[in-house]
Amino acid sequence: MPSLIDDVLRRLYEEPPDGFVATRAAAIQQARAAGDRETAKRLAALKKPTVAAWVVNLLVRRRPDLIGELVELSGALRAAQRELRGEQLRELSEQRRRFVSALVAAARELAVAAGAGAGKLPLGEVESTLTAALADPEVAEQVRTGRLIRSAAYAGFGEVPRPRLRLITGGEQEGVAEEPPARRITGGEQEGVAEEPSAAVERVSAQQRAARERRRREAERRRRELERELASAEAAERRADEHLERAEAAERDAADLVDDLEAELAELERRRTEAVADVARRKQARRVAEREAAAARRRVGDVQAALDEVTDPS
Repeated sequence: MPSLIDDVLRRLYEEPPDGFVATRAAAIQQARAAGDRETAKRLAALKKPTVAAWVVNLLVRRRPDLIGELVELSGALRAAQRELRGEQLRELSEQRRRFVSALVAAARELAVAAGAGAGKLPLGEVESTLTAALADPEVAEQVRTGRLIRSAAYAGFGEVPRPRLRLITGGEQEGVAEEPPARRITGGEQEGVAEEPSAAVERVSAQQRAARERRRREAERRRRELERELASAEAAERRADEHLERAEAAERDAADLVDDLEAELAELERRRTEAVADVARRKQARRVAEREAAAARRRVGDVQAALDEVTDPS
């Protein structure tokens, strides 16, 4: 049900989070009523966004022009960081601060217009998420989907932690796990020894590679666990389907037997009705015969009396 999913996604990630659970529950019930269990399952997997994530999603959906500028600036900043061009990096960093401030102000205005209290908005988290998006084009693209459920933060050099997403595109779900923030290194590890920027970047890169390898191994372990759970669930589903088929066959047999017995009962009832009618007819015939027999006996008596008078005239 793509139309249902699209409409629910728009409402879930554009409307304030306090109505998320009720909106999702109503959509799940609608999908189940339509017999679409797969859509109901996918809708149930959607996660409620934090208020900060909702504010960012609202900005993405209501002001896509600003998000387009954010993606462009993200690429320029990333290129300057890779090439370590100090003057350009400082200029772009200043531009980033001004741009993020403008984005936060626009997001605040949209959230207040949507019914959120201005004093309760976590604008610091909104700012950190937008800053992270500017520091990493991949995060910028994720923010651009408008389906964040958590905020993100940037800690310095290297990759930024990915905000957790759960997307439905074309009926499929995709997830991006939240990564731990990278450690910022501004100096050497030994006291009094300065570290070149390239060495700092290399050290962070090595740490990130190790962290990615740990995450890869953990993801592989989790994948194997889920595959085992899936195999077990599929086997249980097959057994349940077989049991259901047997139960349905037994139900059909019982229903057929009831139909046969009802047909037999109908035939017996018809025969009983005919027999009752035949008994009534025969009873009537017996009564007629009794009357005829009584009349005949009277006639015999009368004739016998007349004969006796003729035989004995005295």
